Amino acid sequence: MTSFMINEHVGRDVHEDWRYDGGCSFCRIIAKELPSAVLYETDEVVAILDILPLRPGHTLVIPKVHIPHVTDLPADIAAATGVAVSKVGKAVSEAMQNTALNIVCNQEYAQSVPHVHFHIIPAPQLGGSPRLDATRAIIPRTRRELHQLEYEGRSELDEDEGRELAERIRAKL
Repeated sequence: MTSFMINEHVGRDVHEDWRYDGGCSFCRIIAKELPSAVLYETDEVVAILDILPLRPGHTLVIPKVHIPHVTDLPADIAAATGVAVSKVGKAVSEAMQNTALNIVCNQEYAQSVPHVHFHIIPAPQLGGSPRLDATRAIIPRTRRELHQLEYEGRSELDEDEGRELAERIRAKL
């Protein structure tokens, strides 16, 4: 019975509610209404640099259909997104010369844009994170304190820095 139901959906158009949400910043980026540093794009997904990165190379992989919950992604979109996360993650890793990555997808909790997206974030390297203020006298004692310092240390992506990072990452794709 399940295969019959699945077969009924093969080739079916994407539901109208999932196509575009004019109030969603990611939908507006996908529609080219807002600027972004596009690293990778297929018919199903786009990868862009985060405009408020935790660290240099912080990238977002976003399905082009507007779906708020990862648990609601159709299998084909989930598969295309997974392929993109792997491919773009490898390029970010090579471009940043850092094989340690955090790959995160939030659902509702800590999800700042209600449109499925995966963060690919190069992990801090030995010697400290380039986004932390080295002049601070506070040395984090816990992982929570480290995360708080990283959050407080975020700043908007510089346009020139973004172009240079995007070129380095695209060269690895």
